[in-house]
Amino acid sequence: MTARTRHHGRVATCRNCVPSWPSALNSAAVAKFERRVAKLSDEEVIKQLFDWQDWAYPAQRAPAGNWTTWLFMGGRGCGKTRTGAEWVREQVNAGVGPIALVGETMTEAMAIMVRGESGILDVFPDDAQPRIRQGTLLFPNGVEAMLMSASDPDRFRGPQFAAAWCDEVAKWPNATSAWDNLQFALRLGDKPRQLATTTPRPIPLLRRLLTDSNTVFTHMRTADNHAHLAPDFMTAVVGRYEGTLLGRQELDGELIEDDPGALWQRGMFRRFEGGQIGRIVVAVDPPVTGNASSDACGIVVAGRAGEGVAVLEDCTVRPAAPLAWARRAVAAFHAHQADAIVVEVNQGGDLVRSVIAQVDGAVPVREVRAIRGKWLRAEPVAALYGRGLVSHADGLTALEDEMCAFGVDGRSDGHSPDRVDALVWAVTDLLLNEMRPRIRGL
Repeated sequence: MTARTRHHGRVATCRNCVPSWPSALNSAAVAKFERRVAKLSDEEVIKQLFDWQDWAYPAQRAPAGNWTTWLFMGGRGCGKTRTGAEWVREQVNAGVGPIALVGETMTEAMAIMVRGESGILDVFPDDAQPRIRQGTLLFPNGVEAMLMSASDPDRFRGPQFAAAWCDEVAKWPNATSAWDNLQFALRLGDKPRQLATTTPRPIPLLRRLLTDSNTVFTHMRTADNHAHLAPDFMTAVVGRYEGTLLGRQELDGELIEDDPGALWQRGMFRRFEGGQIGRIVVAVDPPVTGNASSDACGIVVAGRAGEGVAVLEDCTVRPAAPLAWARRAVAAFHAHQADAIVVEVNQGGDLVRSVIAQVDGAVPVREVRAIRGKWLRAEPVAALYGRGLVSHADGLTALEDEMCAFGVDGRSDGHSPDRVDALVWAVTDLLLNEMRPRIRGL
């Protein structure tokens, strides 16, 4: 796309849209605003298009005061990426640099923070567009911004920065380590600062930042930005999840702590620090049906670690057509050099056995049947967590979220607890079945 095409495309965009702030006003106010825009020249329209202070919601404007970290938490689609990109533009225009652009991975940093629909390339005028060279953005005024991956905290050793934009920090696989290493690199300029934009999850880093006296906090809900979201999204997605625990986190941007009625609490999770692993199983909880609207197929890999169990990977798949989950389970079996696949056969036992055999007939399959309800089966497994006998590898956020929402009704936030079911079968096979003869003999 040429600069001229981009220029006129942006003029057309501005002439046919209304900035976010008038959308909450009455129709007369909106009509008045549209008439004012219609009288502007192309150059004046472009100037207004890039006047972020005029467009932004209050929560999207950089706070005043002597802060080090600006934490902007919000729901999906509330404007977090646009906020981050515009803040970077402010730093670049002020000559602040170099800047770290930290995403969960290098791919996400480039695809979302830089090239995304609300990313850096979208918010800079044509005459201020950066050149991209080997993961570095080179702006015409000499400021540089370097893409960094939070998945590799050691990469922060060496570079120095005057500012940083950290996107979706609650998704970072080792958030605390990556954040702490970045702090040592923020050592240039008179006042190094960083913006963290994220949909919240109850991770230790977010709790720490919220209580840090050097942190300022702003917040937006998905619904606050409804004027810039597809109507179908607001109806289908927001309408479906509004008011649920998942909706409060993903749409309202709330930091959801432990549900007091859940069987697991987040303080029960121990991290697996590595070490020798003994017997390994891949536990599978197949759905009753295998169509697009069916439940997921819970697939959890776990192994004996000393006196306890280490949960190694969550391979849950959805949609869960029979051959799809069988291939995923068999692939996990071989990847972890497991001893067996443990699979619940209450629903269609013959089909379960045959579909695994279609993928690999040599894989050992151990069948289990559910006699008691989900809560009763899960209680003794949760007790093992309470005793510190179960640890988790990194990256099991979805599983942990489902565990901490698992209630006495056997549901997790209103949905089938597919991951929890698979986890219970894995821990039962590896540890509980071994302990029960001793318990009965007491």
